[in-house]
Amino acid sequence: MKRKPLLLFAFPFLILAVLAGERMATLLLGTYPASPTAWWLWLELRPLSAMLWQQVDVWLVSSMALDAAILAAASIVCWIACHAKRSAFFFLANHIALILAGLMIAVGSHSETASTIAEFTSPSSLPYSLAVDFTLKNSLVLILGTVACAYCHIAFLTEARERSVRAIRVLALQRDL
Repeated sequence: MKRKPLLLFAFPFLILAVLAGERMATLLLGTYPASPTAWWLWLELRPLSAMLWQQVDVWLVSSMALDAAILAAASIVCWIACHAKRSAFFFLANHIALILAGLMIAVGSHSETASTIAEFTSPSSLPYSLAVDFTLKNSLVLILGTVACAYCHIAFLTEARERSVRAIRVLALQRDL
């Protein structure tokens, strides 16, 4: 199986596209607050990523420009990782994207309106949510992530097998010489 960097980059790109889409929808909503399309877009994308952006904004006191820079840097790093010769980099990029998707879904559960955020604080001041919402969208993202993870594992194991076969052939050639 030949490794296809575009397929390895697909899931991290999907997660980054959801994050960028929510930022763009928020920007459009601020620019055109009376637009039903902007509200619909924002309400569709918000459950997957709004809580994540709220945390980023608290930590970095960020603006939309900084959010765009973060997304661009993450996209470049993922693209480079998926094109790297070493398998560990694309393996790591896909796993980080899957973990981030799971965290986005877990943290965004039950936040249904712009003014209600159902999040609780533990005694040690760590925010957490009690339940995870497995809607169709959330389930689809997790299934796609699992498929991307499986493809990544298959590509990684295939490369490892090819390296071991190559090493055995080199040893056999050295012995014969």
